Amino acid sequence: MNWQEKIEDFSNFLKFEKNFSDNTLDAYVRDIKKLENFAVNNMDNISPQDITYETLQEYIYQMSKNKISERSQARGISSLKAFFKFLLEEEYRDDNPASLLEGPKLGLYLPDTLSIEDIDKIINCIDKNTDIGRRNHCILEVLYGCGLRVSELVDLKISNINFKENYVLVEGKGEKTRLVPLAQSTAKLIQDYMKEVRSVNKINKKHEDCLFLNSRGTNMSRVIVFLIIKELTQKAGITKNISPHTFRHSFATHLLQNGADLRFIQEMLGHSSITTTQIYTHLKTEELRDVITKFHPRNKNTA
Repeated sequence: MNWQEKIEDFSNFLKFEKNFSDNTLDAYVRDIKKLENFAVNNMDNISPQDITYETLQEYIYQMSKNKISERSQARGISSLKAFFKFLLEEEYRDDNPASLLEGPKLGLYLPDTLSIEDIDKIINCIDKNTDIGRRNHCILEVLYGCGLRVSELVDLKISNINFKENYVLVEGKGEKTRLVPLAQSTAKLIQDYMKEVRSVNKINKKHEDCLFLNSRGTNMSRVIVFLIIKELTQKAGITKNISPHTFRHSFATHLLQNGADLRFIQEMLGHSSITTTQIYTHLKTEELRDVITKFHPRNKNTA
């Protein structure tokens, strides 16, 4: 039993039977390849069949020594459990050495968000006199105005935008679709970009329905969107660790702050469970606590 063959089988299982998205699939396979590297270089090249519970414990210990974050460790352990469960069910092994593994205890994860002023600062750093600048402006407004994941943004189809009713059909995780309303200002920005920028530049025939295109006329990659945002946040002097997902968090947080119902936010974000969306109520609680700390007379007196 060799690593390459079993990792390939596992990848096909996740893709075709579990219907994992490409991003989740890549993350799981990367995690198992890290275990393979550990087994080859530190454990005398043992095969997946010979991995023991003690081997996995040593691997996890080395992960923690390398200062890998608890969240990454937890995802890595989840990948290990899925891999060895697969090997057991496919009868490549008689046991599951990962069944007793426990991930690190994770605290409440509160994502970074941007204030409305921060978002305006970032957008004001864009040179809107260039075609690339106008495209990037549209990208940020769609990220923030619709709360999209970066994968949903780069896959956004023109045929899924309804300008008459002002909504966009989003193809989300697990091939689930949802309708997200478009603000009038966002809809107009998209229309202007399509008419005045996109239509006058090169478009690859295979990507004619993709909204956002790169300089070669093909759909943009997730990495390019990350780099655009990194450059703009540096120009704006914002020191937070900002990613495309930060705009999604900001979308949800600002809706909640302005009185939107949590169920509606859940629907627009495409969360299958309300418990995922409830993280934003914690953000609101944190904000209220800061207000009390700064403005309550007892706290002022103490200060």
